[in-house]
Amino acid sequence: MTDDTPRRRSGGHAGRQAARLHAQIERVPFLTRKLAPFEVLDEEGLSLIEHNADTILEEVGVDFRGDEDALRLLSAGGADVQGVRVRFPRGMCRSIVQTSAPRIFTQYARNHANDVQIGGMATVFAPNYGSPFVRDLDNGRRYGTIEDFRNFVKLTYASPHLHHSGGTVCEPVDVPVNKRHLDMVYAHMRYSDKPFMGSVTAPERARDTVDMARILFGADYLEDHAVVLSLINANSPLVWDSVMLGAARAYAEANQATLLTPFILAGAMAPVTAAGVCAQTLAEALAGMTFVQLTRPGAPVVLGSFASSMSMQTGAPTFGTPEPALVLYAMAALARRLGVPFRSGGSLCASKIADAQAAYESAATLQPTVLAGVNFVLHAAGWLEGGLAVGYEKFILDADQCGMMQVFAQGIDLSENGQALDAIRNNEPGTHYLGSAHTLANFETAFYRAETADNNSFEQWLEDGGLDAQSRANAIWKRMLAEYQEPPLDQAIDDELLEYIIRKKASMPDAFV
Repeated sequence: MTDDTPRRRSGGHAGRQAARLHAQIERVPFLTRKLAPFEVLDEEGLSLIEHNADTILEEVGVDFRGDEDALRLLSAGGADVQGVRVRFPRGMCRSIVQTSAPRIFTQYARNHANDVQIGGMATVFAPNYGSPFVRDLDNGRRYGTIEDFRNFVKLTYASPHLHHSGGTVCEPVDVPVNKRHLDMVYAHMRYSDKPFMGSVTAPERARDTVDMARILFGADYLEDHAVVLSLINANSPLVWDSVMLGAARAYAEANQATLLTPFILAGAMAPVTAAGVCAQTLAEALAGMTFVQLTRPGAPVVLGSFASSMSMQTGAPTFGTPEPALVLYAMAALARRLGVPFRSGGSLCASKIADAQAAYESAATLQPTVLAGVNFVLHAAGWLEGGLAVGYEKFILDADQCGMMQVFAQGIDLSENGQALDAIRNNEPGTHYLGSAHTLANFETAFYRAETADNNSFEQWLEDGGLDAQSRANAIWKRMLAEYQEPPLDQAIDDELLEYIIRKKASMPDAFV
């Protein structure tokens, strides 16, 4: 709502929908939490897990497979290398990471109004990542395309609740595997001016991302500015493979940021217990971060944790259960003690559609994410089906919840206005506050105005079409795409990016495997 918009309730279905969809929300580049992180372990418990992680690194070790350069680097750094198995003297990894990795860093966007802080009391929401399928009410479940990819980049750019453009928001399977990274990175650069993630599916694709970032920002700019953040997953249990190591090296050498994230389904890729998952996660992440710091001391790193439970009856992953939330809380505390930013959380669910199961499970992941103090939140919007699908309607519903978290994380306002003593003094007992000066001064911003919820009477809801939340979200994403306007990009830079993509694509035949 703008200042010249009439401040009365619009009549009719169209007016009420417009009022809801254009609810005023403050755009911020990232969320700054004022709530102290919620802790589930005391000093003794956290120290025990740290001790156990060091025991894993020292006694069991971690495999670094298919990368002789990595093995030589780790050996020179003080690790015991036997074949591909690397064992780390107790305390070695922690010392290296704490000595050189930044506690807080900025990821710069091409529009500096959208620069984000990674670490400290900041939380950055990024959308879904990695799904091969997409879903919407009109077309159901289908393979993702480059058009879908661009749509989600545009929706993320348009959302005031998402701070980061993300990475592989969906897999565009209509583009060759060996070339689609070029189109995906370009989409982030062209259709959004928020920060973005790079390709990690092969070392040369990571280098392409760096090359394109140098075109966008200037070659020298990357030397002391992190403009790309990329997801580097451990191959749990206790393995770093050559693809991830090569991608991590490409970004570290360019002084770009990496998320070192073990991807764990407890019971399959780690023990079933929360403490066991935490110790293994910390060990794997420490080994990965140590490799990055030995590659280039000071390169930004983020300790990542993606841990979920599984059905012991079927083996299927489960989400929104209490055990992964406990892991999330503990790992956030361990990252703070280590002195590096932390990535986890999101709006995760196993549901196939945006139904009640999706809502419950997503809420049971998102709220611990904010309460734990997660710094970078991947999968904040759109996740369905255990990550196999990203939903248009789910994206809108999740983004709305992220907006609520922005308000929640501010805590209680204890300013003079927040205390409202004058309002209470000036209001006679037994008299409502609807017409008070304090209410009139605050009514626009007093409460979060959900974009997807319907709070009308039953009769009004019927008159407006009797729509459920998915149907309302369907209308919202379509309106957002219809109203989308590209952020400006210098034509010479755009031409150079397109020339680079054409040249790279021409240098290799199409490959779909």
